Amino acid sequence: MSTKLHPRDALFDSGEAPPALPVCDHYAGVEARMRKSLELQGELGPVFDVTLDGEDGAPVGGELEHAQLIGELINSPANRFGRVGARVLPVDHPQFAAMVNVIVREAGARVAYLMIPKPRGLADLESAVDVVDKLSPTRAIPLHALVETHGALREVDALAAHPRIESLSFGLMDFVSAHRGAIPQSAMSAQGQFEHPLVLRAKLEIAAACHGHGKTPSHCVVTEFKDEDALQAAAERACRQLGYTRMWSIHPAQIRPIVDAFSPTVAEVDQAIEIISAAQAADWAPIRHNNTLHDRASYRYFWHVLERAHRTSFAGGEQLPAEVRQAFFPEETD
Repeated sequence: MSTKLHPRDALFDSGEAPPALPVCDHYAGVEARMRKSLELQGELGPVFDVTLDGEDGAPVGGELEHAQLIGELINSPANRFGRVGARVLPVDHPQFAAMVNVIVREAGARVAYLMIPKPRGLADLESAVDVVDKLSPTRAIPLHALVETHGALREVDALAAHPRIESLSFGLMDFVSAHRGAIPQSAMSAQGQFEHPLVLRAKLEIAAACHGHGKTPSHCVVTEFKDEDALQAAAERACRQLGYTRMWSIHPAQIRPIVDAFSPTVAEVDQAIEIISAAQAADWAPIRHNNTLHDRASYRYFWHVLERAHRTSFAGGEQLPAEVRQAFFPEETD
């Protein structure tokens, strides 16, 4: 199997396959919780990103001191996997450039991404890109952005198409608040956010725009962090029905349920292994599997299942057999 053409080379043109981000993006803004999040990532493995929050997590008047701490943590040995990003202030905040400068100065080579909150459209994103790139001339730091304003949703396709964007997230709370009471509070709940038409429309447009441009759509928060059933249901619906491939966590207890919800089932993994292995043995010509025809179109789907299984495996709990990992993910196999 390992002597055959690798699925990435056989099934995708150069640059066609987008980077596969961890399925969970965990936010922490208070110093103790930031440090705990890095410890937890070290224990569980890079199945989730840690985003250190310089927007809501920063004390008013202490934004730059908080940015200094963020940069030091990103550049510390606690960042074992290089999967720690930072949410900065909105681009129109007077301390935006200064915060970016501090983080880039302290950890520009190691920050996984910068999250840009509250852009009002493409112009705000481009302004943010200009500042980041001027402050980081030797590295194009990946950028994520929050779609939480009317303008950002109107221009979501342009945001997703921007070459510096890696992922777009839906900012549920600010989006609902921007409707000035026209959307009820219930639409911010774990269940209600899937029922209100305006909220559901926003989620679908973000997911569609991201997939149309090879970017990662990241689903919004569930604030009822002690209700594991509600979180599980929301995560499964975001993944299985709305096409999201990543989701926010705001409490450590949410990380494992989100990763589990975004993981393929054992049956899906077994089927994908059988089909991809048979396809590779056939030099990627069409095959018949359980009396169903498969070709390169369906091979791409099943390869994504294997990739998702690999990146949702907790440390010590790999979903893929050792021989499959060695054949398909040798660079990430111990």
